[in-house]
Amino acid sequence: MCKASGRPGGGVQRSRKWLSVPRLSIKRRIGQLRPPFLRFRSWQILKHLAKAGLHPSTRVTRAVYTRAPTRLLSRLWGLLNEVSLPHWLRRPLLSMYVWAFSVNMEEAEVEDLNGYRNLGELFRRPLKPSARSISAECLVSPCDGRVLHCGRTRGSQIEQVKGITYSLENFLGPQDWRESENSALPFVQQLGIRPCNRLYHHVVYLAPGDYHRFHSPADWSVQHRRHFPGSLLSVSPHVARWVPGLFCQNERVVLSGQWLFGFFSLTAVGATNVGSIRIYGDSKLQTNHFHHKKGKHHDCSYTEQHGPSGLVLAKGDPLGEFNFGSTIVLVFEGPRDFKFDTKGGARIFMGDALGTL
Repeated sequence: MCKASGRPGGGVQRSRKWLSVPRLSIKRRIGQLRPPFLRFRSWQILKHLAKAGLHPSTRVTRAVYTRAPTRLLSRLWGLLNEVSLPHWLRRPLLSMYVWAFSVNMEEAEVEDLNGYRNLGELFRRPLKPSARSISAECLVSPCDGRVLHCGRTRGSQIEQVKGITYSLENFLGPQDWRESENSALPFVQQLGIRPCNRLYHHVVYLAPGDYHRFHSPADWSVQHRRHFPGSLLSVSPHVARWVPGLFCQNERVVLSGQWLFGFFSLTAVGATNVGSIRIYGDSKLQTNHFHHKKGKHHDCSYTEQHGPSGLVLAKGDPLGEFNFGSTIVLVFEGPRDFKFDTKGGARIFMGDALGTL
């Protein structure tokens, strides 16, 4: 027989003890049912290597992982992403991805999953104009993601994660495209950094569920584009902690030019399952192509294409897009009193201020 208990306002509430169940994390339990292709990350190979007695910090483990056929796998994944889905299959299949990676479809320009012909279109979805606001500060985030690291460069070294650095010269490549280039000078001077200024960097990691388009972070002019074919290792923080020079190994597109304070560059770094990096208006750029060879780079002069000033961009202008998750690295010249408003590990959105003067 059900018991009655008094409640404010004189109402009666029935006891529901007979319906009580143990407190469980429903999402965690259901998450175990996710299809393997939604749970897999390339860095999870490390778990299997560890079981075989190879610790992630050993050279052998790194060698095995870095030699995995990630380029081939990523091309295959890219082809799969572009397969048109039957209309009846779009909502059930794409909703699994939306749920697995917590994609916020309310801010997407097209909220209805039936409007996406394949998974690739969902990755590259545009947002509603009101979904992001552009800060009035001179430098803003070019994309959504999580800050891996930001700060001053030390000489020509950039910090990948705490305690691990990589060479700026290896990352950006030789500056032989500059008319005033002098290879005998220190690399920072080759970039034209003035003694009164400093060189800064800001690294943002895009997770699979993030908005995958990136925008201009400032008012600047792009004078040169350099494409480095390379590996397509995961750029997740798990891998960045134990693969030295990760961003120098991966395929990447470096855009270099000038802004208000001097040198400015934006680099889009590819990663596992990133079938392409696209720069709007640059039809010559082809990434992760089978005929590309590691160790070489391909240059393109934007001053020849767009005039002496190069490709002129305003803050917030659409610039390019990824397939799947990846990383954006900003390296720029700035005044000594520039201070970052963000810290490592912070969540950030396109248009958010990166620093103040």
